[in-house]
Amino acid sequence: MFSTEQSCWFIRKVVCWRAVASIAWAVLLLLPTTAVFVILSRFSLLHPIQTLSECLSFLTCASAIFSLILMCGVIIMVGFLNLEYYTVIPTIACSKIALLGQLLHPRQLVNSLAHCIMGIIVAWCCAVTIGGRYETICYPCTQGNSTDGSPEMCLNEYHLILLLAGAFVGFSHGLLGVISNMNYVSFHPVQQYKYLRFKGSLRFVGKCSTTEALYSVRNYIVVYFFLGYIPKAWICKTLHLNLNSSVHPLDSVAGLLDVSLLYHQWISASFLLFTWNITLLLFRIFVTEVYSFPVHSSFTEDADQCLPKVLTDKQPMLLKFIALQDLALLSQHSPSRRCEVFSLSQPGGHPHNWNNIRKECLSLLSDLTQRLIAYHDTVSTNGRAKSLSTGSERKTSSETSVTSSTEDRMSPRPSLMLRTPASVFARSIVGTPQSPLTAPFTPDLDSPFALRRLTAPIDQYSPWFGAVQSPHIMRRGAKLWSTSTDSQVNGSPPASPSSVPSPKQEPSKPSRLALFLQNRREQVKKFLAKRVLIMYLFNKLPEASSQALFADSQAHIWALEGLSYLVQASYSEDQFGVVQTTLPSILNCMLILLEAVDRHFKLPHASSKPVRSASSMGDATHKTLRFALRATLKTAIYRITTTFGNHLNAVKMSAEHRKRLQQFLEYKE
Repeated sequence: MFSTEQSCWFIRKVVCWRAVASIAWAVLLLLPTTAVFVILSRFSLLHPIQTLSECLSFLTCASAIFSLILMCGVIIMVGFLNLEYYTVIPTIACSKIALLGQLLHPRQLVNSLAHCIMGIIVAWCCAVTIGGRYETICYPCTQGNSTDGSPEMCLNEYHLILLLAGAFVGFSHGLLGVISNMNYVSFHPVQQYKYLRFKGSLRFVGKCSTTEALYSVRNYIVVYFFLGYIPKAWICKTLHLNLNSSVHPLDSVAGLLDVSLLYHQWISASFLLFTWNITLLLFRIFVTEVYSFPVHSSFTEDADQCLPKVLTDKQPMLLKFIALQDLALLSQHSPSRRCEVFSLSQPGGHPHNWNNIRKECLSLLSDLTQRLIAYHDTVSTNGRAKSLSTGSERKTSSETSVTSSTEDRMSPRPSLMLRTPASVFARSIVGTPQSPLTAPFTPDLDSPFALRRLTAPIDQYSPWFGAVQSPHIMRRGAKLWSTSTDSQVNGSPPASPSSVPSPKQEPSKPSRLALFLQNRREQVKKFLAKRVLIMYLFNKLPEASSQALFADSQAHIWALEGLSYLVQASYSEDQFGVVQTTLPSILNCMLILLEAVDRHFKLPHASSKPVRSASSMGDATHKTLRFALRATLKTAIYRITTTFGNHLNAVKMSAEHRKRLQQFLEYKE
């Protein structure tokens, strides 16, 4: 994770020591947290005083001390993983397949597996702490089928279910960290002391831990109900243990609905998640603490640690973010350091400090502008492609409707059960095949007559074309149809084959057209199912794409604040006029960015504010960074126009930008 560049001095000397301090505080807070867990897991309303005395005696025994040592090791490991996987730019999946790729990434799978193992260790410590039926994994038992009556070792399913619960909660916590960006470290907008930030977030951490534990236990119960026999059989085979037939199994409805078991699972999962979330909270507080960089140094070996040089470094990103944060605070609250920014270098008299800071800030703003323009062009292109695809989809749907209408014509239709006179039947036969009189008497699709009638037209040399040559055929046909309809209407059984003479017919086989249409319909169904799945997995999520575009906008917010405050302060503090010479480029860059941002917010889903989750430790501030950036950008322009006023009319800029700037001068934006 750490680069070998010159800026690595910040990781070695600052970030690592801050991480060590956060881990030390988490270990110190583990003792009171464990004491609270012991009381909650062993407390009894009927014997409160006895319960407190038992808890105090347990905390001083050897098993409790050993469990506490194991818990300290887990906390240290969690702190190391926080240091290894943290990021200041969140990874936002713009599609379902991208999210699946993040979850299945080997690096994330290793992280989830490590949390799973640590969950088993914490669950074992919880089982030892609770005691009673959860303390050991096996116990001596006597089976009913044993001949000599000697005790055997049986599996303690209560201990096993608690260990598996810890593994499940740890693994799901690792996956949830990828989905909700728990490794994302955001910077607090209001600067506070570490103690005040920790105190204000402690209640929120407890709420998130208990809520996540409740959902995790619910999901674990469902999984154990269906798959609990697999680890149980494997443990028995590996450790040569037996299952006590006299004890009710826990992978059943009655076993899993044990109130005491559910409570201990939930309190253990809450304890596990609370200790981990406390470690994460302390890491975020310590790492994002303000660091003051020198503006310039008299020693050449410390030149790489000065603010203008640090701002130009690309890696690590944490160093760049903290440097921009220091620039924003410097421009607001430190007049002495602002004078160093406006000073001239000796010898030569060049404003190197101001030029380096200005170039880096304008470079950040220009990069964001180019990204917004490219994104808008991509969305416009996709919109045109989408319209074409929509037309093709309409064409496909129309072809499907034609196919379905063809199948409807081939499908059996309900006919009116009326008695058919022979004269009507004769007219229907003599008429053309498209005569409307034949519609009520369309035979069933299973009939060979109907299938042949649909597959090929009537030949003009056929005896059925034109007038009927033989009256026997007409009488036989009329008698056959009237007999079937009479039997259906009257409810009487149809006549026996002996009473109605008819030629023997072979079993009907579907024609090639029917088979082709049926196969075609199955192929269309499979194609549509695959297409729906592909669209679900690969379609871009518009709001997620907008969030990913502004994922690193915290740096741009600090750049805007730093530039605007420095320009405002230069009105009275810049003795050499180093800022006024670069004022046109600053205003033009801000106005171009404002135009691109306004253009982006006209897109769908860009102006909709997402709902923040109140029960997750994942930081959701990146979802609203685009709104904060737009507000900061307008505030920065107003800060400059309010300070300089009508003097800005002398600044060289295009007519379009001058018109937009006039809106700010008149407070119409």
